[in-house]
Formats: sequence, C-alpha cells, structure tokens
Amino acid sequence: LLPSLPTLTVLLPLLSLAGLFYSASVDETFPQGCTSTTSLCFYSLLLPVTVPVYVFFHLWTWMGIKLFRHN
Repeated sequence: LLPSLPTLTVLLPLLSLAGLFYSASVDETFPQGCTSTTSLCFYSLLLPVTVPVYVFFHLWTWMGIKLFRHN
C-alpha cells in the first residue's frame, strides 16, 4: 500500500512544511528550542533539508551507475 514515487516526492515536503508551520505556531520556544533533538522544531526544520538532499544524491548515484554501464 505504498504510494508511488511522484506522490511521495510531493507529499513528504508538504508534510515537512506543515510540521514547520505547526512548530512555529504552537511551540512557544521556537527560536530557542530548535537545537535540541528532543523538540518538534528540530525535526520540522531537519526534514525539509533532508528530503531534497536525499533526492539529489539518489539521482546522482543513479546517473553514475547509468554512465558506468554505458561507457
């Protein structure tokens, strides 16, 4: 029952952005609490950065394998 890759590519950043907005609006210590790994703020800022970096390196690895096979 896993969604397709295009669906996940759109859904994960939107969920991360929703988490960021939730943290910014609910967490009273939003600016100060972002350094602790136990706070929701830390992960809501970490996910929007992690997803594009993961996609970039995944595609980079895939292109490297393609180039290696065809040359």
